[in-house]
Amino acid sequence: MTEPLRTVQSYIDQTPFWPDGTPTRFVPMTAMQWRIWLLASAGKFFEGLVVFMTGVALPLVVKDFGLSPAERGLVSAAPLAGIMVGAIAMGGLADIYGRRRMFVVEMLVFTLFLTGLTWSPTFALTLFFLFGVGLALGCDYPTAHLVISESIASRDRGKLVLSAFAFQAVGALIGTVVGFLILSNLPEISAWRWMYATAIVPALLVMLGRLTISDSGHWLMSQGRKAEAEAELARLLEREPPYPKQVRLTFPPAQDRMASTRSSQTGGWRELFVLPGRRATILASVPWFLQDLSTYGIGIFTPIILTRAMGHETIAAHNVSALIARDITAAKGAALLDVLLIVGILAAVLLADRLGRIRLQVAGFIGCAVGLGLATLSLGATEPMKSFLLFGGFMLFNFMTNVGPNAQTYLLAGEVFPTAIRGKGAGFAAAFAKVGAVMTAFLFPVLLADLGIHFLLTVLIASSLLGAWVTWQFRIETTGVSLDEIGR
Repeated sequence: MTEPLRTVQSYIDQTPFWPDGTPTRFVPMTAMQWRIWLLASAGKFFEGLVVFMTGVALPLVVKDFGLSPAERGLVSAAPLAGIMVGAIAMGGLADIYGRRRMFVVEMLVFTLFLTGLTWSPTFALTLFFLFGVGLALGCDYPTAHLVISESIASRDRGKLVLSAFAFQAVGALIGTVVGFLILSNLPEISAWRWMYATAIVPALLVMLGRLTISDSGHWLMSQGRKAEAEAELARLLEREPPYPKQVRLTFPPAQDRMASTRSSQTGGWRELFVLPGRRATILASVPWFLQDLSTYGIGIFTPIILTRAMGHETIAAHNVSALIARDITAAKGAALLDVLLIVGILAAVLLADRLGRIRLQVAGFIGCAVGLGLATLSLGATEPMKSFLLFGGFMLFNFMTNVGPNAQTYLLAGEVFPTAIRGKGAGFAAAFAKVGAVMTAFLFPVLLADLGIHFLLTVLIASSLLGAWVTWQFRIETTGVSLDEIGR
């Protein structure tokens, strides 16, 4: 019996049947789907590891090169600036050269620049290598999402994309812990180099693993490469007992195919800024920008904020031992707060496909504002209420940002665009978001010194509330919707 013609997503969404014809309630994952998920998760882990490790490494880098507050801001902003450029310059290449190829190239770039960073002899080269590391991570933002979402059943897409994204929080925690352990066992200024060096070998192994995955059938079909798409989809769905026994693909409905063809012919970028694509671009980009202001501001500078808010920074570190001791103390507090990032993302994994992306994003933004409000109230309080409000506020913020906007903005950006421009759309959204992250990373040390914590927290509260409003005004719910249907 000849297999009927079906779309790529229809094959991926297909459920097996019991002998009496009763369908099963789930689509079992194949070994290749699990491999893709694991290797994509590794990219998010490295992002959290490197970016948030910078919060621990920063005081040592400042001391090593004798940096000014502005130069300190450049160190914090360099990897985020790289992510911004990489997301828009390299993320869109996944629409041209394919998902798998860029999935490998970005990890090669990451490994090379990370190796250079550990040996960097000057401040200028340190900035260059930090930017290069961010460049690779920026490419991974859209690409990692695409390789998962385009190989996963529609009903499971949300939780699997977000469970991979959860490794950003795991990386943030591990990065802080690694920084603490290295400082504890190697109390030297050069310890920051060893922090970054810990990721080199794992990154190399991930790059080699990415060479072995199947390419996206969705992308191959959008390029008109039907035979290759059938072969790659067969690799993706290989299982025992085998089903489907034969893959025979057809293009998505004519309307979607015409849109994909038009997008490919025009390069795709214009489609992001004219109706109907403009609504998706605003939803994917603006809330992500607003949440990155607070997520990276609080995340990178948690050790500094804690020492300042608790009054410990009033005692200057006159020698290397004092500097390292204070950095270790701050790292402990940051690690405690980072645990809530993991709890938050686990809640997002469980709730995204049940409550919906939009509802969680709005509630998360509001919760972030409340958490930052509690932290603001702590500034005028006395102990023990001061510590309760400060840590309680940051813990609530870390939980709500990951159950809401930090997770849902990433998820929505890879879902609301049609296949032919999905890489460009997700890449633009990530790049636009990282404008906020770069602004925060560069300006935060300067503004913290000039205007104080109270002013900065008030600005971040306002940005969180604005994020909730924009999300609701431009909402597009993608929960459970097939990728064949999105973007029509």
